[in-house]
Amino acid sequence: MDKVVSVSFGELTLKGLNRSYFENKLIKQVRDSIKEFTNTSVYKDQGKLFIYGDDTNINQIIDKVKKIFGIVLVSPCYRIEKEINEIIKYSVIVAKETIKNKNIKTFKVVCKRSDKRFPMNSMEIAKMVGHHILEEIDDIKVDVHKPDLFVYIDIRGRAYVYTQKIRTFGGLPVGTNGKGLLLLSGGIDSPVAGFMIAKRGVEISAVHYHSYPFTSERAEQKVKNLAKILTNYCGDIKFYSVNLLKIQKAINEKCPEDEMTLISRRFMMKIAQRIAEDNDIDALITGESLGQVASQTIKSLNVTNTAVDIPVFRPLIGMDKTEITDIANDIDTFETSILPYEDCCTVFLPKHPVTRPRLKDIERSEEALDAESLISDAIEKMNVININS
Repeated sequence: MDKVVSVSFGELTLKGLNRSYFENKLIKQVRDSIKEFTNTSVYKDQGKLFIYGDDTNINQIIDKVKKIFGIVLVSPCYRIEKEINEIIKYSVIVAKETIKNKNIKTFKVVCKRSDKRFPMNSMEIAKMVGHHILEEIDDIKVDVHKPDLFVYIDIRGRAYVYTQKIRTFGGLPVGTNGKGLLLLSGGIDSPVAGFMIAKRGVEISAVHYHSYPFTSERAEQKVKNLAKILTNYCGDIKFYSVNLLKIQKAINEKCPEDEMTLISRRFMMKIAQRIAEDNDIDALITGESLGQVASQTIKSLNVTNTAVDIPVFRPLIGMDKTEITDIANDIDTFETSILPYEDCCTVFLPKHPVTRPRLKDIERSEEALDAESLISDAIEKMNVININS
């Protein structure tokens, strides 16, 4: 008997001729995620992925693997010999372990027999195992419709018995669907946006804008900490740090006050596009949600879009703050996001920002600026670091 973790793929099973490409990416990410643990291995048994571990690291392995996109379920299992008496024995053991200290009154045995050479069919196995559980455990009954407990039996090259199916995030393996550059602030929204696009298989880099010394080094460290949390899901992140203060001062001096936020946002997008083009990145990612602030009205977003000609992904666009916050809590970014450090958007903040801008007015205001010089200077002076998972 050994302890293992079974891994169930999600959308990968629908990939047809490309399936092996997605599976190989995912298997490599699983191996990388558990390389810190000794005495582990990853193997396939008749098409399904399993991770061998031991009693000292099974729970830690599950905690790592359940954050990998492309996986929908993980289950701690007993791996046993493919022999009916062993299957019965360990089915009773896992049932007893699960029932202990829990209010479980009913159960159901579910058997999947991938190895059709096994002499008993699934129904016969389930019936025999259920009979022994009833004999061995007091005060429990069978309920095939809504049981308190499922006992799962999976017969492949070896037999596996378990009671837990831990649901994970699903999606596609990171790196199978291009590259994206996340405009990462210190707020709640943008880390969630990065998470959601990475879940679709996109490799994430991040650009952060600050206004040092008007904003503090601690404020930027907060954003680096958010990026570090995201690496648990996205893998390593290249982090571009851009000082926007010179641009903000120029906008403040030469442009209407109520357009300050929107013009600053357009410069952020233009700089992000330049970084993307220089680094073979396919799209920009923002945490904008429709109507949440003045720069996120339909008209404002339209004006922002015209600043770039690269795709811009806004996965939060139709979500409200409660939905976004729930995801932030799920992925452990919320507590860091609400730390009270300033960001560059608070510098030269207009009292009454324009909410119904006209593109021709914004472009006319921008003519007072030497945009190319300002953008080139900001990029030349930016810092780049790698944040590793």
